[in-house]
Amino acid sequence: MSVGKTKDHKTSDPQFRLEDVLDSIQATAYLWDFGTDEIAWAGNASSVLGGVDISKLRQARAYALHIDPDHSSARYDGVTGGPRAAPSAELPYALQYRFLPEGRRSDAAVWLEDHGVCFTDAKGSPVRAQGTLRVIADLRRADRMHGTGEHEEQPGLLNRTALAQTVSSLLSAQTKTAAKGVFLLVGINDLTRINETYGYHVGDEVISIMGERLRGVVRGRDCLGRFSSNKFGIVLHNCDAHEIEPVARRLMAVVDGNIVDTSAGAVAVTVLVGAVQLPYHAGNSQEAIGRALQAIGRARTNPGGRFCCYVSCERRELERQHNVTIADEIIRALNDRRMMIALQPIVTSRLYEPELYECLLRLRCLDGSILKASEIIPVAEQFGLSRLVDHRALELTVDLLRSSRETKLALNVSAMTMTDRQWVDALEALTGKDRTLTERLTVEISEIAATCDIEATSVFIGLLKDSGCRVALDDFGAGYTSLRDLGVDMVKIDGSLIENLGSAPEDEVFVRKLIDLAHSFGPIAVGEWVGGEQSVSMLEKAGVAYLQGDFFGAPKLYEDTSAVNPARVAG
Repeated sequence: MSVGKTKDHKTSDPQFRLEDVLDSIQATAYLWDFGTDEIAWAGNASSVLGGVDISKLRQARAYALHIDPDHSSARYDGVTGGPRAAPSAELPYALQYRFLPEGRRSDAAVWLEDHGVCFTDAKGSPVRAQGTLRVIADLRRADRMHGTGEHEEQPGLLNRTALAQTVSSLLSAQTKTAAKGVFLLVGINDLTRINETYGYHVGDEVISIMGERLRGVVRGRDCLGRFSSNKFGIVLHNCDAHEIEPVARRLMAVVDGNIVDTSAGAVAVTVLVGAVQLPYHAGNSQEAIGRALQAIGRARTNPGGRFCCYVSCERRELERQHNVTIADEIIRALNDRRMMIALQPIVTSRLYEPELYECLLRLRCLDGSILKASEIIPVAEQFGLSRLVDHRALELTVDLLRSSRETKLALNVSAMTMTDRQWVDALEALTGKDRTLTERLTVEISEIAATCDIEATSVFIGLLKDSGCRVALDDFGAGYTSLRDLGVDMVKIDGSLIENLGSAPEDEVFVRKLIDLAHSFGPIAVGEWVGGEQSVSMLEKAGVAYLQGDFFGAPKLYEDTSAVNPARVAG
């Protein structure tokens, strides 16, 4: 394409002309390499993206931390085509999402249009994506599409912003004699399943029909709106504590009692309800929304039946605040490269020589203190940071495999990673498919996570074995996994059963049965959390091949050169 020359405009330099055009439309360009997770940016990226330090966004995972959490997962699936993307394809995408130049702790935001093409390999995994990002000039259009304007596209429904304003108005009007209020969140169960089974257009139909049904039972003085993709918010005025559950049950009955007729046929839908009483359990709209989200989260496991009303608990609130602090520290540590690994030996039975070392995650805080995996992983899972943490742990582990050519390592992965093809792609990219590296790596998966989706777990294990890795089933005995279906190489007996050996006869019987079961299907048995000679003796008599626990060595940070002694690693 040619551009006409003028006296005042340079045209001899194509690079100049390209960025000049991009600047004129508030756009920038990028190239994303999925193998290395690196993003190459056009020279004007910093100015377009609100002055962000682009040198800190060279990794895709760092860029993802600047995307609104409500949009980040949909953005990744939108670019890559999701887990069922076509093989060897060029997949066009056109997305809109909120970008946070100062990170998720700031209110600063810009709306971006992301247009591009994603290229997949023969397995359907993303290889690279190239595209443009443009700041949306017509923010009112984006607001209508994403629900940040006053009303949703569905007539009569407020959006999240307007719901929050309504809650704020109710709270600001409260006096000692004022009427009471309630904020409810109504969440559609299994919307992801509906989208995957029937298609996203049917999911949109379900959302629209749910909105109509809920609007039909909400009183005139109350307010109904879209809170997020699968949740509606309702502000109830003049509602006492004893009325909350009957109202919630009535809302659930309106949905549960009738099949939803869609263009794809009849679809069964149920909802969850979380509630917070105002002003007693929230002083502002932010607290009200946060506590309603806590309540709807607990409603999923509530034996009383998909409803929960927030109840103030000082211990729980302190725990929540602590977890928020830890999540923030995890994000900072990922950006600052303060994640580390500690190594604990797994020794051979009877000879007690290190066969391999388990890589245990550690986080060095700015004050020099160290957080253990038990303090990091549950919070990472709660805040959706597991994939980022697992990718960093993989990088550290592969670095160690390269630097210590004789050492064998074991690495845990989260339940989310077990369905993440990008992690396997990263393994291949980081190792260069060098089997002298992968054959010294054992990947540990949790039995409980494995039981959630046996088919997906089997696929993941197959990919790992194809790359040369061994696979261990961790916490064996905590679930009901079929060893025959999974085909793992090693099982690690759940440590909570082993730590009480000698004082709990029933645990000893159970452990022996588990070891016998492992032997019958072929995997090598490992005893974890070994704390004393009595446990060692019992496990050896039962036939375990390897032992692990502080009795044979506590975890040591990898920076401590004594953590690994390659000369003692069994060949």
